[in-house]
Amino acid sequence: MTETPKTPFDPHPPRRNFYGRRHGKTLRQSQKGYLSDDLGELRPRGITLSENPQRLPISPSAIFGDERPVWLEVGFGGGEHLVHMAATYPGIGIIGCEPFINGVAMLLGKIRAAGVGNVSVHPGDARDLMDVLPDASLDRVFLMYPDPWPKARHHRRRFVTPEHLLPLARVTRPGAEFRVASDIPDYIRQTLEEVPPAGFDLVADSDVPWPDWISTRYEQKALREGRPPRYVTFRRRG
Repeated sequence: MTETPKTPFDPHPPRRNFYGRRHGKTLRQSQKGYLSDDLGELRPRGITLSENPQRLPISPSAIFGDERPVWLEVGFGGGEHLVHMAATYPGIGIIGCEPFINGVAMLLGKIRAAGVGNVSVHPGDARDLMDVLPDASLDRVFLMYPDPWPKARHHRRRFVTPEHLLPLARVTRPGAEFRVASDIPDYIRQTLEEVPPAGFDLVADSDVPWPDWISTRYEQKALREGRPPRYVTFRRRG
């Protein structure tokens, strides 16, 4: 039987049908240590319903302690890209949202190894965070190799639907950048169709990654299996 680690966050968040499983293979002892020792300090307060039942706004300045620019990564996977961005841009704050607890544990290990101090980690659905962020509070958003939900009946679970994109548009500043990377052609198709009506202008659709990009394990798997990635950039309409 897989052992469920004891973690300092709400163990029963409301399921909103965006993500799949929350747990994978049994965590290593070191990963359990990251969750018990590090997550409590990095987790933003007031995101879960148990902590904020009235869904009062939570300012990013309350999360990072100052008025720095704030970025968001939706579904950070193993955390390679998020930690790379945090190290490359130490003057900004990055919030990572990921409901898959094994990915959270992997990220925490990478944060320790890199020694970055400008990361906040929400171990849950990004929409819970968007529910409580003030209007126009994010300067950049990343959606890197999201779950493709390949079956047609599951396309509504994809992040690039109005249910997710309209709240995202509300919390991004005019001129904010929204980056999407995927190796699934149909996901890119839906992205190009759905994101502009939500309030974003297409800036670039390329097979060449961004200059500050770091290749992730998901991208490397896609390349090994012959699926060329696409890198799409939008800008929040002002």
